Amino acid sequence: MKTVNNTTYKGTTVSVYDNKHEASIAVAQQIADLIKSKNEAGEKAVLGLATGATPIEVYNELIRMHKEEELSFQNVITFNLDEYYPMEPTAKQSYVAFMNEHLFDHVDVVKEHVNIPDGEIASDDVAAYCEAYEQKITSYGGLDLQLLGIGRTGHVGFNEPGSTVDSLTRLVELNEVTRADAAANFDGIAHVPTHAITMGVGTIAKAKKIILMAWGEGKAEIVQKALESEITTEVPATYLQEFDGVEMVLDKGAATKLSL
Repeated sequence: MKTVNNTTYKGTTVSVYDNKHEASIAVAQQIADLIKSKNEAGEKAVLGLATGATPIEVYNELIRMHKEEELSFQNVITFNLDEYYPMEPTAKQSYVAFMNEHLFDHVDVVKEHVNIPDGEIASDDVAAYCEAYEQKITSYGGLDLQLLGIGRTGHVGFNEPGSTVDSLTRLVELNEVTRADAAANFDGIAHVPTHAITMGVGTIAKAKKIILMAWGEGKAEIVQKALESEITTEVPATYLQEFDGVEMVLDKGAATKLSL
């Protein structure tokens, strides 16, 4: 039987579950409820999606709902947070490959409704491309829900330390800690791209609902900083304290250093 502790701290909802499996199911249910309500209203559900290990069980549960409970993704528009740059979409480390493997290939999402930053865009065209990505999100009325993980540097998306609260989609240089964390997927840090295209903190801030997920004691320290430290550019996740509609969904391990 699952147990969850819900509380509010500095305006942020904090939901702590026994384990990441129960937490992931709860997040997937929120997404499913949004998709269904938008469908009933004849509207599109606009989702901001994340990659990495953290959301995999959420995507697994959404796939199960699609196959077993007829959850349809026909009315869903997706925008991914980021992509390495440069990066071929067919490369196994690309976020295109990740999203196809862990979600898109298993549900009925319309391929034209899927938006992932282009890791092959010419360098001279990156700025215009990023502006167009922003405009496309706006054209759909903004993000209804944004999923986030959190990196050891406190990055959300690839908004590394030094990112400003009003930053928008752009090309960024990756922190060495972030690159080191990705090294295993690239057969060594030498092969990890030095840059990425990412939604900005300001892009994320405009989402109607933001869910930041973190699992395990290895994330406990950065979760504590994100929620309880002073807001600082050195820990971009602290900006979430200023935003409306933010929920931190944690397992017990990730919550161990919170003073709640």
